[in-house]
Amino acid sequence: MHKKSFETLVYSAAGVLAMLALLIGLNALLGFRPLRLDLTQDKVYTLSAGTKAILARLDTPVTIRFYCSQSDTATPDTVYLRDYARKVSDLLAEYKEVAGKNLVIEKLDPQPDSDAEDSARLDGLQPQNLPGVDPFYLGISVSLLDTRASLPFLSPDREPMLEYDITRAIAQVENPSKPVVGVMSALPVFGQPSNPMMQAEGQMDQGTPAWTLIQQLQQDYTVRQIAPDAAKIDDDVKVLLVIHPKGITPATEFALDQFVLRGGRLIAFVDPYSAYSSRQQNPMSGDTSGQSSSLDPLFKAWGVDYDPGKVVADLDFKMQLGGQNGSPMDAPAWLALTQDGMNRHDVVTSDLGPVWLPLAGAFTGAPAPGLKETVLLHSSTDAELVDASQASQDEQGVMNNFKSTGVSYPLAIRLTGTFQTAFPNGDPSGTNNPASSFLKTSSTPTTVVLVADSDLLADDFSLRKEDSPFGQMVNPMNANLDFAQNLVEQMAGDENLISIRSRAVSARPFTRIKKLEAAAEAEGEQRIADLQQSLQQAQDRLSELQQQKKGADQRYILSPEQRAELDNFQKKEAETSRELRQAQKDLNKEVTALETKLEWINILAMPLAVSLAGVVMALVKRNKNSAQ
Repeated sequence: MHKKSFETLVYSAAGVLAMLALLIGLNALLGFRPLRLDLTQDKVYTLSAGTKAILARLDTPVTIRFYCSQSDTATPDTVYLRDYARKVSDLLAEYKEVAGKNLVIEKLDPQPDSDAEDSARLDGLQPQNLPGVDPFYLGISVSLLDTRASLPFLSPDREPMLEYDITRAIAQVENPSKPVVGVMSALPVFGQPSNPMMQAEGQMDQGTPAWTLIQQLQQDYTVRQIAPDAAKIDDDVKVLLVIHPKGITPATEFALDQFVLRGGRLIAFVDPYSAYSSRQQNPMSGDTSGQSSSLDPLFKAWGVDYDPGKVVADLDFKMQLGGQNGSPMDAPAWLALTQDGMNRHDVVTSDLGPVWLPLAGAFTGAPAPGLKETVLLHSSTDAELVDASQASQDEQGVMNNFKSTGVSYPLAIRLTGTFQTAFPNGDPSGTNNPASSFLKTSSTPTTVVLVADSDLLADDFSLRKEDSPFGQMVNPMNANLDFAQNLVEQMAGDENLISIRSRAVSARPFTRIKKLEAAAEAEGEQRIADLQQSLQQAQDRLSELQQQKKGADQRYILSPEQRAELDNFQKKEAETSRELRQAQKDLNKEVTALETKLEWINILAMPLAVSLAGVVMALVKRNKNSAQ
């Protein structure tokens, strides 16, 4: 008996030691090769497929220098930034896991007057001057041979964009050549030269400069002007901007079709009513032919419905314009989109300020087979489609006659996938390539972005220019040009960048509680409206009775009818108030009960799961012992 007990003790001790050795070995193994399981709904902590594709094709080592100040001084700001730096470090570890030997990560602490600080400055990093500490560095430099791209400061506010920013920097150093961006427009986006006739007559005419958007693009890309009647798009053009293609010919539409099918990326800004064109025309001419533009054959082939005679009116995003005598006037067809009208999960729009869209159209319909649609900008549901000409001339009439359709209208969309030709019989004008040589299907997936407004790109609607003693001061009025630049940057970069989504916010609100609260608010508002209506009816009735029953001295005398009416209303008011208070109490009880239930589930779920697992294991062991 004692021998059996001793053997049991030895076996138990050996089992414990073996388990301990197994845990130590497993911990050491995982320390060399960490494993992570991402259980979030949006895969917040998993690299996107686009990032993995870019890292997988690296054939030359890329170096990432990660700078983070590590001084001993701790302030709320430095603690917050260092906590964010750990998240950045974890993300870089994921990059290293995928790229392997072709990605070298160096972590540097740029202390004052150190070699690391000199390196940070040479890499273009921008220190933050925080109270009570030395300049704080938190940035990244990515280099490949002699090419370098920097993220001067990693702001925690851009955490959802962190993966895109790092991957974009890697793609830039891997392929440093400037892409060719073509621009086709019926508007003077490249400026206008001076008029020699006016100069000959002694009048000052310096012409007009290129739009600010064009000037900004020329800093980062090789920008090429494409004629509005071009019969072919140059083969080296990677991205093509089409801005208000009024009067476009079938031959040029065929050229755009073939450009997309060969893999080119198209960004088209069409417009149901170009306010910029309207300003440039003689108001006495009555000619409105240049105010609308479309790419109708292409839209139909892509499954996109677009009415060039309709603009979106929206009460939630309406602007205020100067009316008569300078007084403000609501203009529901002039949209000022906030983040509520933008795709918060797309890298193009997730970090934008307000975007202004004067007299913008809408895209409806379903994308053609093989295409996927992503809405970038949209109206609220408190919107409708109105006649473009009416909206441009009578904003007050649009406001007075507004009838919401309850539909959120897409204002800017992205189409990705395999495109089919809009011209199955070839060039409709007969001036392009022979019918036997044109493309009918895109050989590789490509991307098209459609925006139902072109005025947002003009300086008049995006910038505020003021003269000063130091020259003309230019300040952005909105994020219009940022939106356009983001589109070009994404489309002109690596194709895998287009598929990288921003990292979603991991916070998950209690949607059921929110719905309960919203329902209560709606019920309360309805009760209040009913009460106010009853009050008004009683007051009107009381006024009628008082007009009929006045004393000789003109003082109001309450008749029995009046007193009965007043008593009835007072009882109704008290009853309604009591019911409203009871409904609020009932709601609070329901919400509180639900919150308590969720709290107890969060507290007890894991212990119960562990306990259940222990009971199951004990039962299994007991059954085995009984069988022996």
